Parts: sequence; structure tokens; C-alpha cells
Amino acid sequence: MTNQPQAKYRKDYTAPEFTITDIDLTFDLYDEETKVTAVSKVLKQGNSTTLTLEGEHMALAGLQINGEDWSDYEVTSTQLHIHQLPNEFELTVVTDINPSANTALEGLYKSGGAFCTQCEAEGFRRITYFLDRPDVLAKYTTTVIADKAANPFLLSNGNRIDEGELENGRHWVKWSDPHPKPSYLFALVAGQFDVLRDKFVTKSGRNVELEIYVDQGNLDRAPHAMTSLINAMKWDEERFGLEYDLDIYMIVAVDFFNMGAMENKGLNIFNSKYVLANDQTATDTDYLGIEAVIGHEYFHNWTGNRITCRDWFQLSLKEGLTVFRDQEFSSDLGSRAVNRINNVRIIRGPQFAEDASPMSHPIRPDKVIEMNNFYTLTVYEKGSEVIRMIHTLLGEEGFQKGMKLYVERHDGTAATCDDFVAAMEDASGVDLTQFRLWYSQSGTPVVTANTAYDAAAKTFTLTLSQKTEPTLDQPNKQVLHIPMNVELYSPDGEVIPMIIEGKAVGNVLDFTQDTQQFVFENVEQEPILSLLREFSAPVKLGYHSKDEDLVFLMNQAQNEFARWDAGQTLLAKYLRQNIAACQANDEMALPQSVLDAFKGILLSESLEPAFIAEMLTLPSQNEVAGWFKPVDVDAIAKALGFIKRTIAAELVDELTAMYHSLKQDKYSIEHAAIGQRALRNVCLSYLAVTDEGESLVSAQYESANNMTDTMAAMSAANQAQLGCRESLMKDFSDKWSHDGLVMDKWFMLQGTNPADNALDVIKQTMSHPTFSLKNPNRTRSLIGAFFAQNPVNFHAIDGSGYQFASEILVTLNESNPQVASRLIDPLLKYRQYDDTRQNLIRVELEKLAGLDNLAKDLYEKINKALEA
Repeated sequence: MTNQPQAKYRKDYTAPEFTITDIDLTFDLYDEETKVTAVSKVLKQGNSTTLTLEGEHMALAGLQINGEDWSDYEVTSTQLHIHQLPNEFELTVVTDINPSANTALEGLYKSGGAFCTQCEAEGFRRITYFLDRPDVLAKYTTTVIADKAANPFLLSNGNRIDEGELENGRHWVKWSDPHPKPSYLFALVAGQFDVLRDKFVTKSGRNVELEIYVDQGNLDRAPHAMTSLINAMKWDEERFGLEYDLDIYMIVAVDFFNMGAMENKGLNIFNSKYVLANDQTATDTDYLGIEAVIGHEYFHNWTGNRITCRDWFQLSLKEGLTVFRDQEFSSDLGSRAVNRINNVRIIRGPQFAEDASPMSHPIRPDKVIEMNNFYTLTVYEKGSEVIRMIHTLLGEEGFQKGMKLYVERHDGTAATCDDFVAAMEDASGVDLTQFRLWYSQSGTPVVTANTAYDAAAKTFTLTLSQKTEPTLDQPNKQVLHIPMNVELYSPDGEVIPMIIEGKAVGNVLDFTQDTQQFVFENVEQEPILSLLREFSAPVKLGYHSKDEDLVFLMNQAQNEFARWDAGQTLLAKYLRQNIAACQANDEMALPQSVLDAFKGILLSESLEPAFIAEMLTLPSQNEVAGWFKPVDVDAIAKALGFIKRTIAAELVDELTAMYHSLKQDKYSIEHAAIGQRALRNVCLSYLAVTDEGESLVSAQYESANNMTDTMAAMSAANQAQLGCRESLMKDFSDKWSHDGLVMDKWFMLQGTNPADNALDVIKQTMSHPTFSLKNPNRTRSLIGAFFAQNPVNFHAIDGSGYQFASEILVTLNESNPQVASRLIDPLLKYRQYDDTRQNLIRVELEKLAGLDNLAKDLYEKINKALEA
């Protein structure tokens, strides 16, 4: 790469020399020659007389100051510098852009037949030259002009204030957003849609028009999204006291979108994956995902829009907080235990892996080359865990007081993570000085626990030690404030009151030293310890529990998460043993006591089916890989397969009975029905590896009246490599090839196919008429699934998976670097593998590093990996 991208540092932040208070935009839309006229009110804030605006991939067609042509400027490939400016002026910039040629899907582009924008993080600079930074907040007025027949709907932020007809079949609509916002929240959509309409009355009695725009013919797949939106609006009023603030709220579903969705003020643009659903096209997981993402983007109205982030290093200010809010929304509407388990699986699997990779970074990064690279699990999911820890330390009442103060102080401003923590401190009186290190320190802390019981003194001592391993970005680590949620049980299942120094203490211990002791008094018998309940901190826990104690907790812990976690710990113990046995060519084994424990869970009459399903679900291969260095992908796969087959063989009668007892005649998305299907289909995944697997799977596919059961059958056939797999895959493709969103499920099965010839099949699948590398959803479903969820084949010892990855990334580097950057992550972790695989991956990374046109997105990641 000839021009090496330059890093930016959080410490170098300075306020802008100029700001823009108002902007009037006019878009004259044409597929290949769109003209954008931006008229801005500019104020000088510093000493400079030169205004530097960001802009790329466009042509400057006009420049005026206070209505007069201005010649004292210079244009580079990424900036416009305007010299000798007054203190206050009106700036007019006219640019020409080509939406049809914009395959990067940033700025203004065509999604199918519609015009669409994506401006977060830095896409607005592809539309016009601007102060494209989040701390410049302006009021936007937008006029959209387009051909009426092709684009009957012309949408933008705020409220619709005017419209009219033009010559030559064109028309226009004007929008005004009364709330100042940064450029990344700008949105425009123009096209032909079907519209689902509803209304919402806020708690203060204001009427809000609700509109969901979908491709024509998809209207029957929009009602669940509307229901989810209304539920989110109600919930935010009830739980957080936050009310919507415009006359209209719009959602548009588009097929070509790099992200899941975008919270643009009043006009959310969504990947169609997170809007469209009916029982024939969407699974239960899709329905729940839509509910969560609709909620997430709506909740951004306050935690992201009304209060935005000062700079992109503060991204977790809006994303970590809003993920926490959407997780709470899903938990309040559904099963809190199941939602918490699924959140924790993400942290313990891919997020811990990210922490251990060359791209390890704090939730508030200190250095960045390409901001798109920090839309990460660390910023979002670990960021949410940091917010959850604050909630744990303050309690619901204290947290809500902090939220109220945060909104009062910072509404209408661009704030920082420190501003948020300060509001929490000031509202609650809790000192969070040491806790702030969670924002600035990368990596995953390892907490080691040891216990001792003194029968004579009737004391139980818990000793905790913490250590965070050095990471590429931070060789030296500091001691963190870790909230540890614990509970003590007597052998007969009673909760033991926790008393320290004569005072009763709550379940949450403040662990603030590198090594710290907690001595519990008046403990009559040696207790059974439940540790890190609710996963009260994103840490790895080292604690030697006896099998019988784990079985006890599985059956008697009062906290459901603790029950699940005990089961996972028990499985982890024997997974480790069997991986070692596999590597030593010894016989693998699983004790009868472990099998009996899971049989007891399966047959429990007190547990909800959704929770039993989670208890019976084995950890993913990627989560298990995070326990080892070097990673032995083949041994892990064999050990997981052995445990699954052993449980299936031992519990075949119980699994079969449960499977048949949970059959439903009608499909419903009530949470109880979803839970029953979840357990039934977990049973099927086990039964698929038994003698009856082929007939059960085929029968379920043939009789399924909903997509959840259809996909469960296909997934079981895929993972168990049943003889019926090919016929089911063909039948599904024949039925659904007209619908790319449904076919994404089929592509994912091809990508995760464990067969030895999986890579050949994937290459053939790329010629499927529904597949296109230009569509991020198709690419993620097939290629992304192979890279990230098919470790045995991706990491084939002949290096074929790595060579294929390199070829794909070279193509995407040209067309859509943002998607390429998300796909490359499995290659970045190459030092976790054996020397042979390390060398094979490094060869491909060096090839990519040598590309003359390597995009910033890939440059940053590849160079960090090679430096490591």
C-alpha cells in the first residue's frame, strides 16, 4: 500500500474550529448523476480562518460564501479546504455523486430499486463536503426531488412539512428535523414500497404516526416489527420515563445494508433481516431478533440521538448503553434467564476471543485508523456488560436516578463516557473512580477463587485473585473493581445468610484488590458456593468445584442463570478431559453421574422448556476454542461430538418422549410456545445422531408448518450428516430461491456443512442464482458462516480454507471493504493455532498486506495481526 493510513488518538481530541448550526439540503436524485446542494450556517469557534471539510468519492460542482462564488479553496481526495473566511457565514456546496456505482453501501447508494443512505460512522462525507464528526450538531431541513413513478415515497429525518409536483414527472417532499443532530444520523430513502401504518399515543397524549416501509409484496411480513415498535415505545416510557419526540416514526427495510439497522432520527433504515417475518419465512430466533433490534434502534432516540457521542472513541457511550437497554427490554418481555444466557454466550465465545486477538481494545478505544473497525463485540456487548455492572452496583433505583440526571445534563449535546459515569456517581453517591478502568483497559480479567471452611470458628473464607494478561495495545494492566455476585447454600438447599464482621451483606461483593479475602461468619456447615451469579462481571472464572456441588447447583440454585452455569461448568470439565484423551489417542468417557444430572434436568417439571433447552445445549466449538492455546480444532470437534452422541444414547428414551410430547398443531410466537419448540428441537438435534435420526428428521421436515421446525430439521440433518440432507437442501432451494432473505438460512447451512468436501460445495454454491457477493446478507450467510462457524474445514491443514478466504477478501477489498473487514477476523487469531496453521495463515495475510489498493478497514487489522 503506497499511502499508509494514519492513526487517530483519543488523547488528541480538540473541539472543531468551526461549527454548523443549520443545514438545508436539496437532493436531485438520479441513478448515476445525483446533485446535492448543501446550504449551511457556519460559525467560527476557534482562531483559524480556514475551514476544512471532509469529502470523498464525489465531484465539487459549486462553492459559494454568502451567495457569492468563492475561489480561495483547494480540494484533495478526502478534504475541501476553504480559506480566508469570516466569523459567521452561509456556505453553499454543490456536489455530484453516483449512487449506482456505490458498492461500498456508505453514503447515498441504490439498494435494489431504491435510493438509500448509510452515514454512520463517516458516510455523510460521501454525500457532500461537511464537518463530518459527531460533535457538530445541526438542525436539518431536507428537500428530496425524484421521478414520481419510480420513487413515489421520498423520506428523510424529522417531520414532513411540504411537498409538490414538478415538470417531467418529478416531485418533491421537504422534511424538517427540529432536533440538532450530527451528520451520521442523517437519512434519506426514495423508492417504491408497501407501507404498514399504525399510531402510538405517548404518555403525555401526543399522537405519533408509525410507518414501516417494505418492498412491494412483503406487507404481510411487517406486523411483528410494528408490534415490536409499539412495545418498545411503551416499555421506554414505563421503565425509563423516556417519551418519543417527533410527529412520525418511520422504519424502512432494505436488502443491501452493511449493518443490522441504523437509528437515524425519525427514519430508521433496517436490514430487511430485522423487519420481515411471518411463520413461513422466519424462525423463532428471527422473531426475537426483530424484537430486540427494533427496540435497540428505537431506544437510541434518547441514548444516541438526543444525547450523542462527542467523538467516535466514545462509541460505547451510545452502543453499550443501548444494548443494555435492549437486553432489558427483551428480558422484561420474555424469559430473563434465557436472554441472560444468550447474552453471556456471546461474551464467553466471540467477545472473549476478540479480547485475546491482536484487535483487542477497551470499550473506549484510544487509537483508531478506520472507525468502522470498532463496531465490535467489545464496544457493544462488553460495553453493555460494563453498564450492567454499574446497574448491579447501584441497583435499579440508583441506576434510574443516574439515567435521569444524565438526560437532564446532556440532552441535546455530544457527551463522553466520563459524563455518563459522573452522572451515575453524582445521582447515587457511589464512588466509581476505580470502576472507570473498565472503560480504558482491554482484555479479559481472570478471577481465581479459593475457599476454606473452619468448622470450629464456623467461618467460610473466600479468597479472590484477579489478573488481566497483557494485550498488544496494553502491556501493563491495573486492578479492576469487579462486582462478584455470590450465594452460599447449606447441603440441604437452604440459603445461608452472608455475614461479614457481624453485619449482613448483600450478594454483591466489591472485589477491588489483586487478592482479597471475604470471611463469612456463623456458617454452621461447609457451604456450597454459587459464584459469579448472573455473570456479574465479564471475567473468566477459575474455581475448582466438585461434581456433586455442580449437580447440586444445577438442581437447587435459586438463580436460574447459576443453575445453567453449573451445568456448563460440569460439561466444560469433561470436554477438557475428553479433548486431552483424544489428543493422547485414549478412550473418551462421560461419567454416569453427569448423564444422570442432565437426565434430571430434561425430566424436570418445575423448569420452563426454554430454560431446559438452554441447559441441554452444548457450548459452541468457538467458545471451547477460547479455553486453549494452541487450539486443536479437530480434537475439540471430536470431543463435542462424543459428548453429544453419549448424551443422546443414554437419554434416547427420555429425549424421544419429550420430543413427541411437545408437538404443536398451531404456530404461535407466544414465549411459552417458542420455549416448547426450542426444547423439542434441541431433543431432535440429539436424536439426529441416533438410529432413529433419519426418519425423525425427514418426518419433521415434511410435516413442519413453520420455518422454525423446518430449519431445525435441516440443521439437524446438516450437523449429523444424515443421508436425507441433500434431498432436504434441494427441496428447500426449489421452494425459496425467489426469496433471498429466506435463502440466507440455506446459505448458512452450506457454510457450516461439516462434510469433508464443504469448501467445494461452497464454491459451487456461489454460482447459485440467489447468491451475490455484492449483497452483504448473502455474503455473511455463506462465506461468513464458513469462516467463523466451520472451524474444522476453515482450518483444514492443507490451507485451502485460508487460500479461499484470501481470494474472497481481495474481491471485497475493492467492492465493500467494510464487509471484508468483518469477515477477516478468524484469520487475525492465527497465533492461537499450531505452527503449521500459523504459517499458512500468515502467508495469506502477507499477500493481502501487499495489495496496492488495500482499504483502511483491512489495513488496520492485517497490520495489527502481523505485528503481534
